[in-house]
Amino acid sequence: MYRRIIIDILIINTLVFSILTGCQSDVGKSIPADVVRNPKSATGNGDMSSLPVLSFEKDVHDFGKLISGEVVSYVFRFTNKGGSDLLISSASSSCGCTVPEYSKAPIKPGESGQMTVTFNSEGRSGFQNKSITIVSNTQPRETIIYIKAKVVESEN
Repeated sequence: MYRRIIIDILIINTLVFSILTGCQSDVGKSIPADVVRNPKSATGNGDMSSLPVLSFEKDVHDFGKLISGEVVSYVFRFTNKGGSDLLISSASSSCGCTVPEYSKAPIKPGESGQMTVTFNSEGRSGFQNKSITIVSNTQPRETIIYIKAKVVESEN
């Protein structure tokens, strides 16, 4: 009997929790309308010139030959060649050995920014190809840059 009462209490608590947390309003949590510019509609593509455009000077960097354990970095430079502020919301790599760092501040049209990518070759060997996926308010929303290296063991 006590077991049934405990189960009923757990079910009621779960339902109350679901109702209280599931019905919260998103008022005040919206993205400013001037940031969201989606020219695609049911009638086709609209004016793409109002969107930010993320343009990298180069999208692949080769570190060349590295000795296992070396930690190296490269600065990818980019320009917003679009018509509105560029906002990078995230950057993630295909491997934990590669870490991207970037400014969270908006990049105005015509202005430049940079993304520093650090690669730790510890525990790696042979040819390494890593990708960094950048999510931003561009169209398409993802841009991918790459690093590569050949990791060898120390000759000592």
